Amino acid sequence: MTHQIARAPFWAWAVFGSVLLLLLAVDLILHRGSRLRSRAATITWSAVWIGVGLLFTLFVWAVLGGDRAAEYVAAYLVEKSLSIDNLFVFLVIFRSLNIPHDNQRAVLSWGILGALVFRFAFILLGVAAIERYHWVVYIFAIVLLVAAAHVYRDDPAKKKESKLARWLWRHLPVTSGLHRNAFFVRDNGRALATPLFVALCAEELTDIAFAVDSVPAALAISQNTFVVYSSNALALLGLRSLYLVLEEAIGKLKHLHYGLAAVLAFAAIKMVLSRWVELQPLVSVGIIAMCIGASVWASLHSRRREAGQARSDFARKGFPIGFGRTPSEKTT
Repeated sequence: MTHQIARAPFWAWAVFGSVLLLLLAVDLILHRGSRLRSRAATITWSAVWIGVGLLFTLFVWAVLGGDRAAEYVAAYLVEKSLSIDNLFVFLVIFRSLNIPHDNQRAVLSWGILGALVFRFAFILLGVAAIERYHWVVYIFAIVLLVAAAHVYRDDPAKKKESKLARWLWRHLPVTSGLHRNAFFVRDNGRALATPLFVALCAEELTDIAFAVDSVPAALAISQNTFVVYSSNALALLGLRSLYLVLEEAIGKLKHLHYGLAAVLAFAAIKMVLSRWVELQPLVSVGIIAMCIGASVWASLHSRRREAGQARSDFARKGFPIGFGRTPSEKTT
């Protein structure tokens, strides 16, 4: 992997930090008081956050040039795609702990803030390790291949319960009530965690585990700290809106995990071959988009085919003609 000399100046980090804080504030205000009540609103705001993330490409282009901008797009697509897998697990955690919909927002808010901190630390360590010891890329490649095999084999949409959440519930002093959005309560002078704190712990631990996959995947695209972290951070923004969309569409993306596995495997191969073969950033963008797009298309096509088969079976049994009518109303 070619060492990248271009570094973002301090003022670029300052601009990015200011933009990130502003967007976080907007996201928090947006979700306060259940402002996103309709499906149309959640879809619209999910599209807005994706648009903001992609528009940041222009800033990266202005500061670091076209190649780094293309790397940003590729890293953003990788992180956004893998975050969907993460959201599947969050949904299972909430279902395992019976967390009501209105209480999930507080957990997601703190979870995203924690993820931003953990990702920054992981990226700094990853970039420093690769720059100092090139052989680290092979360890990262192995991690990505193992993750690809796991994602390919296990469809997260089929999981019904979070073992991690249940384990935390059994081993932490937890009160049975939710107590609004509090994470801790006092009962007879004793501090007890609420189910929301258990969900937050499970969410943060899950995100750390996913960061072990997603950060090396982004580092396979670029070793520029600014490119990798900004793409990760902006991909995490708007996850609450995307979560609300995904909550209803969880059964419609049954083949998505194959696309995610392909992305992880591609990142691993790119890392291993980086010393001898250097793909242009736009080629990486195309391959990643093709993997995700093909899996989404396959999921939607499979769903339409199953719906068509169900209608065909329904018609073959003779229901549509006389279904719901009296004998005198049936056509001959």
